[in-house]
Amino acid sequence: MDAVRVALLRDVLAGTEWLRATRRFAGSLRASVGPHGGGLLLVGSEEYEPWHLAAHLDDEAAWSGLPELSPTLVRHRVPDGAVPAHLAVGLGRLERARRGETLLVVAPDDPGAGLLERVDDARRSGATVLALDGGHAELHALAHDALAAPADAGLDLDTLQHLVSAAAGENGLPAPPGRNRFRDRLARLADRLTAPPPAPW
Repeated sequence: MDAVRVALLRDVLAGTEWLRATRRFAGSLRASVGPHGGGLLLVGSEEYEPWHLAAHLDDEAAWSGLPELSPTLVRHRVPDGAVPAHLAVGLGRLERARRGETLLVVAPDDPGAGLLERVDDARRSGATVLALDGGHAELHALAHDALAAPADAGLDLDTLQHLVSAAAGENGLPAPPGRNRFRDRLARLADRLTAPPPAPW
């Protein structure tokens, strides 16, 4: 889903609780990583690896001038062989999570007892725990803040991830009075995409 579709989705959801909830959660995410200059760990369940959210948060980090939003993707299974360092971070990283770091758990289904145990350990070590999921009670009990997309909510977790990542970047700077920063950013992006290529091309 690109920035234009996110903007259209926000227009459709205007006035609903979903926009307020995603902005609130994105504010929690930004606030938890902001004062510490980074340390955002992103992990999914064994069946669900949140690659898409990692990419969107990385984009938002660049566009909004908030490098601390760029996450480290923690993986349940790191492939054997020559894997780039940024794709070779295993679950052992959660054991080293400490105060000042944020752990964002994304799990559309049951996160599993093993992951919950590691999340609990990270929280006890001082990490801030956030959850974006399908409404798992045990995960929510561990999280400092959580946002759920239950199966009957009419909004799936993938869509929720797009809204949260966009709002996290948007919340980076206060909007000038009478201006919509997200729409301004979208307009600048459209200008870049439609501009002629640089001379060397």
